[in-house]
Amino acid sequence: MSARTTPAPPAPTHAATPEAGPSGGPPSAVTGRPARRGRTLLLALAALLALAALAVVHVGQGTASVDLHTLWQLATGAVADRTADEQSAAVILDSRLPRLAAGLLVGCALGAAGAALQSVSRNMLASPDTLAVNAGAYLAVVAVAAFGVTLPALPAGGTAFLGGLLAAGVVLGLSRAGAGPIRLVLAGSALTLALTGLSGMLLLLRTQQTTGLFAWGNGSLAQIGMQSIDRLAPVALLALAGLLLLGRRLDILALGDDGAAVVGVSPRLTRSVAVILAVVLAAVAVTVAGPIGFVGLCAPAVVRLLSTWAPVLVRHRWFIPASALAGVIVVLGADVALRAVFGAQAGAEVPTGIVTTCFGALVLVVLAYRSRDMGATGGSTAFARLRSRRAFVLTLVVAAVGLLGAVVAGTLLGDARLLFGDVANWLTGRSGSFVTYVLDTRVPRVAAALTAGAALAVAGAVVQAVSRNPLAEPGVLGVVSGAGAGAVTVLTVVPLASFWLIGGSALVGAAAAATLVFGLAARRGLEQNRLVLIGIGVSAGGGAFVSLLIVLTDPYNATKALVWLSGSTYGRTFPELVPVVGALVLALPALAVLRRELDLVGLDGDTPRLLGVRLGATRLILLSIAVVLTGGAVAAVGVIGFVGLVAPHAARALVGRRHVRVIPVSALLGALLVVVSDTVGRTVIAPAQIPVGLVTAVIGAPYFIWLLWRSRAPPSRRRTALSQATRLGKPVAAEPERRS
Repeated sequence: MSARTTPAPPAPTHAATPEAGPSGGPPSAVTGRPARRGRTLLLALAALLALAALAVVHVGQGTASVDLHTLWQLATGAVADRTADEQSAAVILDSRLPRLAAGLLVGCALGAAGAALQSVSRNMLASPDTLAVNAGAYLAVVAVAAFGVTLPALPAGGTAFLGGLLAAGVVLGLSRAGAGPIRLVLAGSALTLALTGLSGMLLLLRTQQTTGLFAWGNGSLAQIGMQSIDRLAPVALLALAGLLLLGRRLDILALGDDGAAVVGVSPRLTRSVAVILAVVLAAVAVTVAGPIGFVGLCAPAVVRLLSTWAPVLVRHRWFIPASALAGVIVVLGADVALRAVFGAQAGAEVPTGIVTTCFGALVLVVLAYRSRDMGATGGSTAFARLRSRRAFVLTLVVAAVGLLGAVVAGTLLGDARLLFGDVANWLTGRSGSFVTYVLDTRVPRVAAALTAGAALAVAGAVVQAVSRNPLAEPGVLGVVSGAGAGAVTVLTVVPLASFWLIGGSALVGAAAAATLVFGLAARRGLEQNRLVLIGIGVSAGGGAFVSLLIVLTDPYNATKALVWLSGSTYGRTFPELVPVVGALVLALPALAVLRRELDLVGLDGDTPRLLGVRLGATRLILLSIAVVLTGGAVAAVGVIGFVGLVAPHAARALVGRRHVRVIPVSALLGALLVVVSDTVGRTVIAPAQIPVGLVTAVIGAPYFIWLLWRSRAPPSRRRTALSQATRLGKPVAAEPERRS
């Protein structure tokens, strides 16, 4: 949503309160009444008491028993005469107090950073997570560790700051001229997936140098001593003080850029300084505890809910510290709940960020469900034109030839390079043992990549049509994450489970995620933005659930987890491709029969009904087909993202929007993308390998970001043309379409 066209304040509820100032800005003098101040003081007292109680419980939890008497002795200095248990004292001083201090520092930093980013972007969904700040900072830290460089706390924090600042700049640059706040979340999610893919590559390629970073990558408060906290806490306090000093300017900025400029406040300078300070806070949090998810989203949301009862909280000099305090309560509450539910030993192994991510995903789903539609997403122009039959045939032929070339290259290339004669001898049964072994393992991998890519691409085309959202795909809508959660659950409970059981669980997980996402979104008309936001929340929750299972059951085998979550064709055999091949065999003829309904459903909600299409039943059938395709693909190759977005978009741009053409071209392009990605992953660092899902993420995320950037250009050019025509007194003709 453009910063110059959206006068919304950081707290959407302000306008509904009589205490709010003009245009939902700072509250008027009525907020200074004793009753209002009494409510604020009561709220602050309750928050401090809750924080104190959490701190006491937090310090008392752990594998070693520590009672209140020992805590009191430590607090009063009685340990100095050795009357208290020295072992318990050492545990508290060396482990639990640093963990508590880390929770205080991280919660305060992330809560304040989220409040500042939401105010600057005027988007209640902005946070260090949705702006990819945490992902950028984490990648910077992992990149340094992957090359064997050990940095002290301050240089490590500086490295994280540079990575987070670069990521925030990209996301804010894409969303500034967008048509709605959904653009920011989509751009942040895409960039987060790309940066996470790069981090995953480093974790897999440099396993020894990055030992322990998988769990830390989910956010862990475990500390050894206070060294990092002592060095980084002053930095966080300075950044927090800077945000408080900017409080009045942020209040004025909430009234709009023009109003702020009139009173001498520079909108651009204020935003830049606030973003830099927020990224500093996020970098401090990542350096101390890793990327703890969604605290920067949840804490300001809680404060906004409380602002309806204590309106003074809408002012930034209260809003920012209140969000910081709420962030501390969220982090410590999650850590206490983690150890209370899973036990002291599991609490030491399970990252706190998994719990906060689950809670944050729930908050995101609730916010998306309760909100009104927040504007168009800026759909691609690929939905707007029809192409000639000649263009369709040419595209189909070129895509088929390209796929054939990719299959040949994938068969010949790898850690052992073969020739055409080797393949011919293998087909006729005359090859040697080495060539036979290589091709017996390589050809099923190529077939798995081909079929899974085609299935994900077709599923993406169906999901985009049904949701009428050109930015939707099975991964964004949580279906891929649900399938992965189902498969990992079975692998965890039944380690020796058959492939058919794993495939069936993936299908069940995909169906459950799709039912949840579309069920929640459909109650309010399947609005585009709400659908995507709920899907992102469900996807984040599914990813956190998978990480929790892995850490609880096999915490020392992070490589196995990363390979599965990143998608891989390693070790596939032809029988294991039966589910995805069966899904394609069933889905493609069904979609060919339903091609007219698919075109109509993708238009609007009224046209299908007028033409006799039963919209609800048709949507259910089409979504069921997409779920079956996604479940089969995940069962075959694991979790792969962006294929269902990139391939249908490219297909529509090349052949138009008629699905009788889009479906086959999407299938070919999706297969081509995954086969090429798999070949690159197997050859670029042979004999080591990069999972195919990481390669597709690195390829697909830039395409997605380019799509967001491109989608904002045509409207501006159109407005320029309209204004020029108006000045010249000329009518503006509609752009003609080329029809088949």
